Amino acid sequence: MSEPNLKDLRREVLAANLRIPEAGLATLTWGNVSGVDRDAGVFVIKPSGVSYADLAEDDLVVVALEDGRVVDGRLKPSTDTETHRCLYRAFPSIGGVTHTHSRHAVAFAQARRPIPVLGTTHADTFNGPVPVTADLTAEQCAQNYEYNTGQVIVALLDGDRRRADEVPGALVSRHGPFTWGATATAALENAIVCEAVAEMALHTLALGSRLGATSEPPGHLLERHFTRKHGPDAYYGNATRAPKG
Repeated sequence: MSEPNLKDLRREVLAANLRIPEAGLATLTWGNVSGVDRDAGVFVIKPSGVSYADLAEDDLVVVALEDGRVVDGRLKPSTDTETHRCLYRAFPSIGGVTHTHSRHAVAFAQARRPIPVLGTTHADTFNGPVPVTADLTAEQCAQNYEYNTGQVIVALLDGDRRRADEVPGALVSRHGPFTWGATATAALENAIVCEAVAEMALHTLALGSRLGATSEPPGHLLERHFTRKHGPDAYYGNATRAPKG
């Protein structure tokens, strides 16, 4: 990796990590974002246990994608580093990974329930429920726990790269959400959406229990909302304007 590219990746990963507390996704230091440079075979991730208020660009840790060794950095990388590495290795389209303990998404993870698709806000980002993994076994917890956490996500998605692109997140049972995207910024934004739709789902399900069963939205409506933002025929948004010169 050239030094300018590394500098740009560090800046993006730092900015994404600093948005975690701003978005209300973490208590204390319970969250991390990473970004990968596949040409260089490395990714940049938040150090373990460093508060967001104290986090600086030089604190970020550069890790080898192949074997998880620290390539650059004076601090220990996040304890979730091996989960990030597992996801990068399984899904080549992923450019960034985010993990948080945001409250509403964690509530679904602790209940071992997927976040259901109850409306178009969910369908704008996730083309289906945000799924929940199986519990890790005693053996998976005893050795290589963090990498095995990634493995249960990969197993949940059956290693399906298209599914990973269309539903860019999963809940690890009893633990919390992991989201991903084409960049570190996109991964963080998907974490924000995941928490938002989890909160909406909890309110919707609560209302449904009081007023009657919550009905499923029509599939054609959900498909329209997903495809207008994603895929070859997407038409949402505008191209970035070129700076005036």
